[in-house]
Amino acid sequence: MAIHVTSHRPIGFVVAVLLAVCAFHADVHADSPDSVSLSESTITWSTVQYAVDAENGFVDGSLDKNTIVDRTFKTRVLENRYLKATLVPEFGGRIISIIYKPTGHEQLYRTEVGVPYGMKAGIFYYDWLMVYGGIFPTFPDPEHGRTWLKPWNFRVVKESASEVTVSMSLRDFAYSAAPAQFLKGTTGIEATYYVTLKADRAALDTRVVLKNPQASTVDYEYWTCTTLAPGSDPSNPKTTGGAEIIAPIKAYSTPAWSKNLSDGDESLGPGMSRFQKLRYFRNWPTMGIAYAAPDMQGGNFWGVINHDNEEGIIRIADNTVTRGLKMWTWGYPSFTNETDARKEPSEARPYVELWAGVSDQFFHRAMLPARGEVSIPETYSPTVGMSNVTHANEKILINLSAAGSDVNLQFFSIEPATPLHVTLTRGDTILFDAAVKADPKNGNRISATIPAGGSGEVRLTIATTDGRELMAAETKIK
Repeated sequence: MAIHVTSHRPIGFVVAVLLAVCAFHADVHADSPDSVSLSESTITWSTVQYAVDAENGFVDGSLDKNTIVDRTFKTRVLENRYLKATLVPEFGGRIISIIYKPTGHEQLYRTEVGVPYGMKAGIFYYDWLMVYGGIFPTFPDPEHGRTWLKPWNFRVVKESASEVTVSMSLRDFAYSAAPAQFLKGTTGIEATYYVTLKADRAALDTRVVLKNPQASTVDYEYWTCTTLAPGSDPSNPKTTGGAEIIAPIKAYSTPAWSKNLSDGDESLGPGMSRFQKLRYFRNWPTMGIAYAAPDMQGGNFWGVINHDNEEGIIRIADNTVTRGLKMWTWGYPSFTNETDARKEPSEARPYVELWAGVSDQFFHRAMLPARGEVSIPETYSPTVGMSNVTHANEKILINLSAAGSDVNLQFFSIEPATPLHVTLTRGDTILFDAAVKADPKNGNRISATIPAGGSGEVRLTIATTDGRELMAAETKIK
């Protein structure tokens, strides 16, 4: 696949007495049509030495942090001109890496050295946990569930030049030694995790399907766990001091043991705090849990932007289905006091962990009806050149703001090869109206000036050049 870089000089666009400038820079595109490939490879993960029994319970006395061992997994790699996504079916059915090729950066966190923790603390299903990273489904219990270390069955669903879809699947099972707060026996739920990459698409599409094959309703929880570190060095992915959690929520709540994260402002309701402060990784004093409160309220996106290089990753989904958003970090000291993972292995590492759940909080169970099915489509899109996201869908992400006489638009097209037409208006006044080519390496920025007088909100429409609307949004002038 040949890739050429073309440079465009900024262009001016004049409408009546105002000037709007659309700046777009180096663009990556191919002479020939894009295509998708599926290949096999391997990945090696280091952990300190430990042992588990036949059911994956932790073996007392087996932990040796002075000895590091390597474990090699078979991987499946989906790739097009924009993304390289690596899957590890045999360890939790996870997506362990998403490389955004126009910048060469990693979007997901991955531990360099895994360290078991939480042994005998009654917190996790196996009474211990070890984080590897990536994106992975967890069920039928909270706190990483039962399947984070289990092999999932891999299958190729579709393989063509225009699309590759694969699946990883597993059926729930029972483990007799789980702590008291976890479900006993088995729910029998059959989980299938579909992962799709399409040609000319700069995002990974997934779909979780949960089926209850039984003739009775079952209690369960489902959470998609994501460990995010956008804009990272692929050889050392981590969340940096410039990380911000992007979510269209106003408030959060914390469990009792995480009250150190609360700002003490309950003006939005009992037990709730304003989200403005905690959205920044630098404001997490230590580890803890925060939940969107009362839940996501239907907002259809969340993610992380790394302001050190304005790269991010955003999950777009129907959050009336996954209404819960759980946020976790080890605290900002995990970044400022980070140790050499091979000399001082520690579970406390710098990453932002965001979870999408069918219930609002851990241990608040949902019900899956007899013979019922839940389908959860998700899109994971990198972003470049964006300082925030105000609106998103599976085609485009935007950050639209207006203050005084200035209108500013940042956007990232998930299908960068598609020619676009952008219109900004206020009432009957046209602020900007022009064809724009998406810039997958730098993102796009458009600025416009609002003339004196007039009224109404600023309205944005982004469409294809043949008139198919991709995004419409409005913003008030501050």
